[in-house]
Amino acid sequence: MSQHEILVLYYSRYGATKDLARLIAEGIESVPGASARLRTVPAVSTVCEASEGPVPSEGAPFVEYADLKECIGLALGSPTRFGNMAAPMKYFWDGSSSEWLSGALIGKPACVFTSTGSLHGGQESTLLTMMIPLLHHGMLLMGLPYSEPDLMSSSTGGSPYGVTHLAHADGRAPISPEEQRLAKAQGKRLAETALKLIPKNG
Repeated sequence: MSQHEILVLYYSRYGATKDLARLIAEGIESVPGASARLRTVPAVSTVCEASEGPVPSEGAPFVEYADLKECIGLALGSPTRFGNMAAPMKYFWDGSSSEWLSGALIGKPACVFTSTGSLHGGQESTLLTMMIPLLHHGMLLMGLPYSEPDLMSSSTGGSPYGVTHLAHADGRAPISPEEQRLAKAQGKRLAETALKLIPKNG
């Protein structure tokens, strides 16, 4: 069976969002015929002349706009920044006009995920802000259904809008067993849906 790739695109400052991304990728790859393409975005500098190197020193490669076209679905993750997605992720989407004009993402499924340092730190509003550019791109947004029992029992993270993680102020709280199961379930659901939506001639 040929493998179809799903883009797992994230920005992570202290590692928690990256850990969630890897769990979502595990869920994606539990589905026969699907594989995950992990990518990140470079940090945004406050100095206009400063820029990241072309290759990250560690972790996933930097995303290219071609990744959006080549993949059959998208999982998008960012830490919470005052109830919004982080600036580096917003900067990436602000530059995606060519993909919008060409309709590169129309009809592809997508989901979102986030991590934050405080219990009421804006997880759900961050998920919603990440959905907005995806809606403009014509993507089909997916959440987590309440058939996932961990949504009702988790005391750390979890949302019907997408998986979340409570990292605490120092960013060091491990991803809870409930959060792990929800992340994998979200990746699996995305992959299963993306495979069903592949055009017959694709």
